[in-house]
Amino acid sequence: MLVELAAANAAFAVIKETIANTGELMNAGKALSQLLDSEATLRKRLLDKSGDTVNTDAEEFFALEQIRVQKEQLELAMTYSGRPGLIDDWRMFQAKAAKQRKEAVEEEIRNKMMRRNRIIEGLWWSVLAGVLAFSIYFTIIIITLFKDRS
Repeated sequence: MLVELAAANAAFAVIKETIANTGELMNAGKALSQLLDSEATLRKRLLDKSGDTVNTDAEEFFALEQIRVQKEQLELAMTYSGRPGLIDDWRMFQAKAAKQRKEAVEEEIRNKMMRRNRIIEGLWWSVLAGVLAFSIYFTIIIITLFKDRS
């Protein structure tokens, strides 16, 4: 959690410094993406909690709150130093980035499932080949035993 918060704070510092030095928000694109990624990671960790202490949940909640305040400051900076309609474009960008992150996670899950299914299928084929080899071997032994008796 501290890593994501530190990354978000660093990204916000870069964004603020870029706006202060150049007056242009467009020069801080990488930092904007890093801020969004840090927020998404923190949200995911907060939602995926399983049995951790309340303090950790509270810390992550306040970390998300800090990122929310930073995003509000960023939108305020966009309002005053950005072009007309920049806020709307920013919100569309955020929605698109969230959708892409969600699709990437779904693709990763799909790839894991496919890999697991291929492993299971390979094991089944191996078991089938073993049973077939054992059956052929056993059949040969039975045939030779009956052949010797005749």
